[in-house]
Amino acid sequence: MFACAMDGTCLALLVRMAIPICIQAERECPRTGRGRKPEIPDWVIAVLIMIVVVKKKKTKSAQYRYLLKHRRELMKCLDTDRFPSRSTYFDRYRRAHELFAAAIRIQGVLAISAGLADPDSVAVDKSIIPTRGPRWNRRQVARGRIPLGADLEATWTYSKYHGWILGYSYEVVVTTGKNGVIWPILASSDPACWQAARTFPAKIRQLPAGVRYVLADSGFDSNHHGEAIEWDPHGRHTGRRFLCPQIYRRGENRRPQSPPRESGSRAIHRQRREQRRRFVKTPRGQTLYRRRSQTVEPFNDWVKSRFELHNRVWHRGLNNNRTQLLAAIFCYQLLLRYNHSKKRYNGQIQWILDAL
Repeated sequence: MFACAMDGTCLALLVRMAIPICIQAERECPRTGRGRKPEIPDWVIAVLIMIVVVKKKKTKSAQYRYLLKHRRELMKCLDTDRFPSRSTYFDRYRRAHELFAAAIRIQGVLAISAGLADPDSVAVDKSIIPTRGPRWNRRQVARGRIPLGADLEATWTYSKYHGWILGYSYEVVVTTGKNGVIWPILASSDPACWQAARTFPAKIRQLPAGVRYVLADSGFDSNHHGEAIEWDPHGRHTGRRFLCPQIYRRGENRRPQSPPRESGSRAIHRQRREQRRRFVKTPRGQTLYRRRSQTVEPFNDWVKSRFELHNRVWHRGLNNNRTQLLAAIFCYQLLLRYNHSKKRYNGQIQWILDAL
């Protein structure tokens, strides 16, 4: 399993690269509450999951069989004398998504500090992946006629490109530098029906210090998002810009002829919103915003292609898919780092997956 393959590619090297990141992520996400701490650390489980995700083992049973087959090598590589049982692995798998979200953020900061990623401008996007099993609706649930194999934790959402989709979503922030590789630096995975107002604010607080421009589509249009990016709690400008096409929410046919009366705070919000609208329409704003379609949208296609996610998710259940989707993005970061270590300064990582 860990023997060197084509062009020096070695799964053991990816494991060694992942271990310090996962250890730091566990320190930032300590277990709290009552009860005894687990004997097998969370970072060990995360590394095991990383291995089976990069090997594209799509069911937890197949994943555990693969890990059990290489148990001795894994325990030696991870320097541990404990190996999870099947039930332990299945249970800890559902809990690992928080650690992977932290690991993605840590590895993104590492890439920026090493000069591998340019944080000057970033783009955020949400992508939907259909669920496993047949579709279902509320009427079938109410009548007790749920299709066999249906995933009842999946939720419906509407996409203007694909129509109504039953599945899960992930939201990712990637770098959009004029030159260089597109790096994911923040990510989360949630029910498909969750909107940006619920998922994006936490990422705003985690944006790296070097970010100057944040690009988003109209689904992220919100005064709260714009002001959280451009202004601090003391009313001082942060130096950042939020580039997002605005939605006129009152309807064009009912636009008022004269401005209505408004309070002082409401006037401030309106003025700041108008400033964002004007900047997006400037030549500079249009040039910057075009980077979004050239970066984050292709990135979604690349991740889905590399980990075979175009047609459906790997698992049933929200937390299972949260773990797998975030682990896939974490593996994507690892593969980019490995690619760079081999003097390949691009995002072409399929050759690494083929050689594993």
